[in-house]
This record gives sequence, structure tokens and C-alpha cells, in this order.
Amino acid sequence: MPQKSKPTAAELEILQVLWTYGPSNVRFVNDKLKSERNVGYTTTLKLMQIMTEKGILERNMNSRTHIYKAIVEEKETKNQLIDKFISTLFGGSTSGMVLQALGNQKCSTKELNEIKKLINNIENPDQNGTDK
Repeated sequence: MPQKSKPTAAELEILQVLWTYGPSNVRFVNDKLKSERNVGYTTTLKLMQIMTEKGILERNMNSRTHIYKAIVEEKETKNQLIDKFISTLFGGSTSGMVLQALGNQKCSTKELNEIKKLINNIENPDQNGTDK
């Protein structure tokens, strides 16, 4: 189903819970959100109802507690948002965004190795997955 509107920051937090843990009830999602910040149950419920109306979530009412699931794909949603982010804040410069991110955050050795592998795969597409 095509996404009619881009998710807000609060909606993205809910989506991240559902992408990570799968279909869940409001209580579960709210408990996960509360581990990061103070958010009320009714606020989470209202947001999830709005997200259902927007076509971002789907609600299964077959059980006593309604189960919500994301109907927008994680990768597609993140790609759309990052494209907009790069275009708006970095004038379309992917390298500008990457350099800013790397300059602002400390990377672990594992993350740096993953970045190096990605760069190698981009520079040498014929060797994708064969350099073990």
C-alpha cells in the first residue's frame, strides 16, 4: 500500500518498535517507548489510531487486545526519508551527510569495518560477497 504521508518523529518511534518486535498491542509499544522517554498510554493509542487512518499501520481486531502491525516497509520508508534528508539538508551530497555523521558520532571498530566493506563493494561491484 502506498504511503500517503511521511511519518512524524513520534510515528517513526512507533514504527521502529513494530519493525523490531513485529505486530504488537498498544501496551507493548507504549512500554517500549517509555523505556526511552515519558509517554502516556493514551498518547500512544491515539498516535497508533492516527497512523492506521493514514495507512501506515493496520489494526487486527480479532482478539480482545487490538494488534497493530506496520504496513509500510522499513527499508523503503528509511530510503524515502534519507533521500529527503540528504536533498534538504545537504544539497543532495551523500558524502556531505556521511562526513557530518562520522564527525559527530564515534564509530565502533565493527561499524568502521562495515563502512569499509560497503565502500569496497561500491568501488569493486564485481567482488560483492566473494572476498571471504
